[in-house]
Amino acid sequence: MPLPPCLEGRLALPVIGAPMFIVSGPDLVIAQCKAGVVGSFPALNARPAAALDDWLTRIETELADFADANPDQPVAPYAVNQIVHASNSRLAEDMATCAKRRAPIVITSLRPPNEVVKAAHDWGGIVLHDVISVRHAEKAIEAGVDGLILVCAGAGGHAGTLSPFALVQEVRAIYDGPIILSGAIATGRAVFAAQAMGADLAYVGTRFIATAEANADPRYKAMLIDGAASDIVYSSLFTGVAGNYLKPSIAAAGLDPDSLPGAEKSKMDFGAAAKAWRDVWGAGQGLGAIADAPPAGELIARLARDYAAAKAALAA
Repeated sequence: MPLPPCLEGRLALPVIGAPMFIVSGPDLVIAQCKAGVVGSFPALNARPAAALDDWLTRIETELADFADANPDQPVAPYAVNQIVHASNSRLAEDMATCAKRRAPIVITSLRPPNEVVKAAHDWGGIVLHDVISVRHAEKAIEAGVDGLILVCAGAGGHAGTLSPFALVQEVRAIYDGPIILSGAIATGRAVFAAQAMGADLAYVGTRFIATAEANADPRYKAMLIDGAASDIVYSSLFTGVAGNYLKPSIAAAGLDPDSLPGAEKSKMDFGAAAKAWRDVWGAGQGLGAIADAPPAGELIARLARDYAAAKAALAA
């Protein structure tokens, strides 16, 4: 499907770097965008709220300077993630900052983002919305979003349980706009597979935690390098919304990862989530592909080579 104009010709690889609590900040976003993939971060990572304007100013300035110095190199736009939920007391203030800076892309999570869509369209931005089911996709489409992020089984952090084969097929039957696929995508081959399945772009999160620019505890990066899919547990305990987490981090926090209680969805608190994820670390099932923590630009170049090789192998 055609990409939104803000993405046309600006991607070296059909990838959006997923926004990750605590982990995603200006260093990672700038490195991703310079290498030609969309870099994103949760607005709530900028603390206090006034820091969000500083972050956006730095990102925009460094990307503009880099683009001027490298006119033949695609420089991707950035995205800001907004949690559309009552527990996010900063939403209105953060959206006002995004409006001031005319943020090119807003990624929304949880509830239908009707007001966010209207605001972003008013300043010329686009909205991409996380969904885990066809029902959620239908509501987002009604809200007028510019693209759907299908968060499927195996994705890091908050994730759904549907196979990407099932969800992409069912959403594509009702939606002809951009689809971004999330769920255990950690190689260039997986990016190509996402497109072959019917998605337009891949959504990559966990693989970018193990990079030099990621704001992650060294122990976190080491767990990803040493881990495999069997080290992931799916639980709603930590935020009230089911998600995938690293078993070793849960054990280090004094809990039994193989015997976790559930949590009431009505008790969702994303302020608490940010605190929880300082000690209990989210990750997707694709961590078995992680063997090192290189600079993000080096990783993206590697993914691009792997992606090209996969396309060439299919054409041969």
